[in-house]
Amino acid sequence: MTEKIYTEENSEYLKKNPTWHAEDSPWKAKQIIKMLDRNPIHPKSIAEVGCGAGEILNQLHKTMPDDVHFTGYDISNDAINIARQREKSRLEFRSEDFLKINSKFDLLLMIDVFEHVDDYLGFLKLCKHKAKNTIFHIPLDISVNRLLKNDLMSLRKSVGHLHHFTKETAIATLKDCGYEIVDFFYTTSFLDFPRKTISSKITYLPKKIMYKTNKDITVKLLGGCSLLVMTK
Repeated sequence: MTEKIYTEENSEYLKKNPTWHAEDSPWKAKQIIKMLDRNPIHPKSIAEVGCGAGEILNQLHKTMPDDVHFTGYDISNDAINIARQREKSRLEFRSEDFLKINSKFDLLLMIDVFEHVDDYLGFLKLCKHKAKNTIFHIPLDISVNRLLKNDLMSLRKSVGHLHHFTKETAIATLKDCGYEIVDFFYTTSFLDFPRKTISSKITYLPKKIMYKTNKDITVKLLGGCSLLVMTK
């Protein structure tokens, strides 16, 4: 699995994920706003690396003050072609390698990104000085439930996850790459998203009770969460 799945014309990733997960973007944008509300920063320039279809920035553009400028970067022309349909005043998208630009921003968003990158440690280190603060959204793929079902490989095939994390390894990775942790919290897709299958409907209430009782244990056992982290 390499960057070719994103960069080739009519890429494999686009074929498997034709919306580029834009339907999840309003929920992700709400998590970002929640993090910003919890911490006293007021960015005027926001960049997103690996912006995909651009809907997260579009949602933030609708919500945040009128003096904030948003720029999305992606190496995939497929993604940028979708994202540019959302361009407007203070919101632009660029088909560029983020590591090669000289600009610096108040806030960098890296939302479900570095688990897709071959050399994710090198990538994180090179992004470190691109912004005053960075917000990461990191899927926590490793859980007892997923390991027992032996389906980590399905994430590699369907959504291109090359690396898998727990809360502890995600935070340790960021620290090892020079980031200072400001704040973090779980994002609970298993609680927040509609329950479409019979099994998810049956297990919803027990999982909700477990999560309220002990978040860490529930996430380690059952999965279904990601980690939102703010750094500087």
